[in-house]
Amino acid sequence: MTDNVFILDKFGFLGKVFLSELQQHAVIVDIKAKTEIIREGQKNKYVPFLIKGSIKVFTLNDGRELIYYFIKPSDSCLMTFSSIFTDYVSRVFAVAEEESEALLIPVSVMHEWLIRFPEINKLFYREYDRRFSEVMNMVNDAVFHRLDKRVLNYIKQQITSTGRNPLKITHREIASSLGTSREVVSRVLKKIESDGEILQTKEGIKVAVNENVRLI
Repeated sequence: MTDNVFILDKFGFLGKVFLSELQQHAVIVDIKAKTEIIREGQKNKYVPFLIKGSIKVFTLNDGRELIYYFIKPSDSCLMTFSSIFTDYVSRVFAVAEEESEALLIPVSVMHEWLIRFPEINKLFYREYDRRFSEVMNMVNDAVFHRLDKRVLNYIKQQITSTGRNPLKITHREIASSLGTSREVVSRVLKKIESDGEILQTKEGIKVAVNENVRLI
């Protein structure tokens, strides 16, 4: 297993014994863009820690996606963590948004480590705090913000997650993620573009770094 810098940054506080066992049990894998990693109802075999890339975690309702959060580099999946304490069954879908790399720890091993290395719970609590804040922001967006604000916030979130501006994404993908139609998203994007907050090009959707400056 490689990527010692990531391992030391993420797990170094747990000590040499833990790091030695991590080298024995964990694996690092490459994940192609748009690959489904887990689906609702499947057994979770691994707890993932993302080294690079982006993973979308969501549920489906009548074919529409409800996004819970995006796993970013150095993050793990809270829903996978939580399944360790119940039945190991996934309650979400997870799909790689782009070419990604992840460190995978078998859930059976992680369950044992939670007892033998209690400080590993710090990883769980940090993840819980981060995800709870993200879910609250999502609820606030849905309840208090108009659709144009939600669309703009979503695009900015994706740019932050991927580090790409312009962002290569379709109107249909945005609509699916926000629970609306492609036609509505297209109209909203035209309005946002006319307001000077984005620019739609062949390369994707570009958001101004300085929001006070109109894109031309």
